[in-house]
Amino acid sequence: MLQDNLLLIISLLFAVTMLSMLSDKLGISYPIFLVIAGLLISLFPGVPRIMIDPDIIFIIFLPPLLYSAAWNTSWQDFWRWRRPIGLLAFGLVICTAGVVAWVSHRMIPGFPLALGFLLGGIVSPPDAVAATSVLQSLKVPKRVVTILEGESLINDASSLIVFRFAMVAMVTGQFVLWKAGVEFALVSIMGIAIGLFIGVGIYLIHRWLPTTPSIDTGISLIAPYLMYITAEHFHFSGVLAVVSGGLFGSYRSHDSLTYNSRLQANSVWSVLIFLLNGVVFILIGLQLPAIVKGLGEYSLGSAILYGIVISLVAIVIRIVWVFPSAYLPRICFKKIRMREPRPEEKMVFIIGWSGMRGIVSLASALAIPYTLAPETAFPHRNLILFITFVVILFTLVLQGLSLPLLVRRLKLEVQENEEEQQLGIRLRLATAVLDHITEQYGDEATSIDAFNRLKERYERMVQITSKKLEKEEGREENPSFLPRYRQLLLELVDVQRKELSKMRHDKLYPEELLRGKEFELDLEEARFRRTGVRAK
Repeated sequence: MLQDNLLLIISLLFAVTMLSMLSDKLGISYPIFLVIAGLLISLFPGVPRIMIDPDIIFIIFLPPLLYSAAWNTSWQDFWRWRRPIGLLAFGLVICTAGVVAWVSHRMIPGFPLALGFLLGGIVSPPDAVAATSVLQSLKVPKRVVTILEGESLINDASSLIVFRFAMVAMVTGQFVLWKAGVEFALVSIMGIAIGLFIGVGIYLIHRWLPTTPSIDTGISLIAPYLMYITAEHFHFSGVLAVVSGGLFGSYRSHDSLTYNSRLQANSVWSVLIFLLNGVVFILIGLQLPAIVKGLGEYSLGSAILYGIVISLVAIVIRIVWVFPSAYLPRICFKKIRMREPRPEEKMVFIIGWSGMRGIVSLASALAIPYTLAPETAFPHRNLILFITFVVILFTLVLQGLSLPLLVRRLKLEVQENEEEQQLGIRLRLATAVLDHITEQYGDEATSIDAFNRLKERYERMVQITSKKLEKEEGREENPSFLPRYRQLLLELVDVQRKELSKMRHDKLYPEELLRGKEFELDLEEARFRRTGVRAK
């Protein structure tokens, strides 16, 4: 039994890597492609039926995915756009849950309003991985990506809280608005407090104890689970605990982790998140046969109709919500008009269209118990599961595949000049180096050739960067010289790799020395490629 389960897990991981490569070739965002691939694979005879345990999603998958997203989110940008993020993550989730509750109650025979709120809480949170994986290959304003990523960090928590309240209303038959509001605030605030408390403790461990890169990486993998499980143990928001702890850890990582720890942790986390996201999305597609089989008294046609209607409702609500939330605060408050640039209508629409649903919705639906009371089946459970699946598939395929076309068609203007900002950073760093050499090593820089060459190198860097920033005549005469120069540097790295290979083949030097030099070349190549160099 254990061998069969391990074989299934390994097969899924292998399928994820192969299908991700194919999605790159086809130019389709890998979350969308994996869901469709999982759906098609599930239709083949002999494929084992897989049912996701919601505890696995909430405990195994969700904490690291949220922690990674929080870690890669700029706290400065998150705080700057906190108002639109909050309106989407809290206001839109609650609004979506309410409208979906009313529509489903009116449309589905015998579907109570409390169950409608349960369905609304399930389908209300968009999945940021799907949206950002589509947008990362497109030129869109940084503001759009920041708002979508920030929304995804919070809306899972708000939707799960709505889900929890709706479940209580279904089980007890009672719902008191003011008590729900107080509990909502308590669950949120205490979740954030627990995440920050654990985050500070982990920061102190990184900062003051004699850790190694492997220990630091291990602690970073343990941290999200510790935050989530601790908060959930006390019945607070584990999602907000992970998000707050991740944001704090990222904000202080520059003085708590060494360069070796950051390099190793980034490598480990990038692989882990790729595999977790891939497995999650392919599992969504593999759920279809079991979900369809459980429909019971509902016909497939009517269930599909319900799912499409709820999908369209969720899409329309988001589009209708984003425009007033973007412009009404500007109309009402002068400070907002002075502090924030006016968002383009095209940008607001892209945010409204980026509402693809994902794994949190499916896991919430699967978390619905089979029985409402002893010997009483939970009403409409199978239908809710199917509607959730249709919403995920419908939004991923319709919005996900059309999003790149919309971005290109709308011709969004990217206001941020990233190249100019990079040049500004480079100029300040080079100037700081020159000042240090002049102040601390002035005599050596004039009398020793090696010191002098190093100083001249940074002087040339300051001169070239200043010309590019000021758009002087030298830049107009030969605007392509820097890319060509970087291309040469990358080719020289390749030349050195080939020479290392010859030395390894001829066994001229110890292997550990050759590996050390190879690691240095890897770092050089990574630095050059980050500046836009392309291999021939």
